[in-house]
Amino acid sequence: MRALWLENQRLSLRDVARPAVPSGDALVRVLLAGICNTDLELARGYYPFIGIPGHEFVGELDGKRVVGEINAACHACEACREGRLTHCENRTVLGIKSRNGAFAEFLTLPAENLHEVPDTIPTEDAVFIEPLAAALEIQEQIAVSPDDRVLIVGHGKLGRLIERTLALTGCKLTVAGRGTIVSAKQFDIVVECSGSPAGFEIARRAVRPGGTIVMKSTYAGDLTFNASSLVVDEITLIGSRCGPFAKAIDLLANRSIEVRDLVDATYPLDKAITAFGHAQRSGALKVLVQCRQ
Repeated sequence: MRALWLENQRLSLRDVARPAVPSGDALVRVLLAGICNTDLELARGYYPFIGIPGHEFVGELDGKRVVGEINAACHACEACREGRLTHCENRTVLGIKSRNGAFAEFLTLPAENLHEVPDTIPTEDAVFIEPLAAALEIQEQIAVSPDDRVLIVGHGKLGRLIERTLALTGCKLTVAGRGTIVSAKQFDIVVECSGSPAGFEIARRAVRPGGTIVMKSTYAGDLTFNASSLVVDEITLIGSRCGPFAKAIDLLANRSIEVRDLVDATYPLDKAITAFGHAQRSGALKVLVQCRQ
């Protein structure tokens, strides 16, 4: 099969063997895959991954369209026994850790990870289910009410999905893009999704004493901050990543969230390296890769 391969921070197109299917896994024909910031950071060396990247996808299994949760759990470690499958000590992660990903004609995932896509959701929208679920995870972790003053730092692909999900709560929502001047210590909740030290500094200045910072991006390097100030101001710091697929599917099926305007471009798999170049442009939104040949 044709695939995009990442090794030593270099991308190449290769013909590779179709993946073997372990017991409990399913072989999914990939239809469409999306490039996210984690993919770009992997290509820059954020994590020593070798193989096929990509984790946002829509595929086909037994004639039905499916999407998949990206963490494959062992079901044997302490975290799994306690029901914390996304924190499995032995997990593989699609296109990120020890499992080949979605920029290929086929991928494998545990059958239990797969969700059928309703006919009412177009394939181009369904590719957003994984990042939309990640955006919804914030509301799984903390309660957001109409009285809350909420700031989103970063207005890229993920930031815009978070904005649209939080808007459904009726909260007092502000988005800080480049050049936005943000008031100090005025926000109850700040969501940092820029993935940059400068973005974290904005978040830290903006949150009120006793407030909450939700960190929604991976960081390619070390992050330096004044830990004492977090203690003195009693700031709650929350890491946030994967989220509820069923809720994301419902929002798209009910047209409560629109995502099509977030697509910048679509490239065929043989142009996946060009697609990554496009995704790296300043201000680029979602770039998709058509994987079905």
